Amino acid sequence: MLRVLVVADPGQPSRRVLRIRERLEAELERALTTPVAVQMRTELIRIDPDDTLDVSDVKRRSNGHEGLEIVLMATEIPRHRFGRPLVSEVLVADDVAVVSLPTLGVGAVNSRLLRVMVSCIMQMRAAPAEEDAQHRISWARWRGSAENANRLLQARRLSGGARTVCGMVLANDPWRIVPKLSSALAAAAAAGAFGVFYNSIWQMSAALSPSRLALISGLAIFVIIVWLLIGNRLWDRPRYASLTEVILLYNLSTVLTLLLCVLALYGSLVVIILLSALIVIDPDFMSSVLGSEARFSNYLDIAVLSASLGTVAGALGSSFDSDADIRMLTHGQRERQRMNTAE
Repeated sequence: MLRVLVVADPGQPSRRVLRIRERLEAELERALTTPVAVQMRTELIRIDPDDTLDVSDVKRRSNGHEGLEIVLMATEIPRHRFGRPLVSEVLVADDVAVVSLPTLGVGAVNSRLLRVMVSCIMQMRAAPAEEDAQHRISWARWRGSAENANRLLQARRLSGGARTVCGMVLANDPWRIVPKLSSALAAAAAAGAFGVFYNSIWQMSAALSPSRLALISGLAIFVIIVWLLIGNRLWDRPRYASLTEVILLYNLSTVLTLLLCVLALYGSLVVIILLSALIVIDPDFMSSVLGSEARFSNYLDIAVLSASLGTVAGALGSSFDSDADIRMLTHGQRERQRMNTAE
């Protein structure tokens, strides 16, 4: 019987591995025509001072599993090698493989993860020609390492890079951080509520064209994203020139994650102010102020302009529930936590 241990980072990696564990066993038994037992362990995979994964530590800890032959590591760390996203690396001599979940993207991640893990084991247990014929991965290619006998599964530079950034945003779990913006939403709603009670804002919103309102909304969203980046020190800088490309991916994923969070905040604020305006502002009174018949679009314009003003005036002056929660959005901060743990 082939015994396989899957060590997964806490959070999304461990959840995904848990979902495919039984399928992984079945697929390996079919491919290798031998009984397979897959065990799973959740553990923060640590990083060495040179920013490489501490594979030796995982290998050492796996010695307690009797009869263990192969170790698969599933990590949320985006990996790069020779300018290309590194989906997986097989350390043939150690019977260890490392799979980077962000490089799998956001579509059919469980199926991609299953296919990559099976392919990794086939790289260790099957002849290369046989593995290529039966388990070819169309969006990435296995290559040999120039430094050793390891095998590298690398994606294309452009499509793989875009897929990696999207996967990093998914790994950041932006919807889990939205509740942490509750104080910002409360402050922004309080500031935006002035738009419901001050008819000068009604007149201004009616006079502005849709394109100008959209521009104001975009500027408000841009300002709060920059504020969050600077105020919470979320923008990473490479410590070494060799990490510049990787840090660029980190920063792109952070900006996109913040964009999703702020859009959720802004959308919630528009809905709150729109409902408040519909309840509070009498159509006849609005018509007398605007000098024309009040329409639903006028209420919507008021909500959009007030939400923009409230987002800037309220959210900038608010303090979040925990700065640490916001900073943990970024891969860079989570990687520093791994290094601190190792130290």
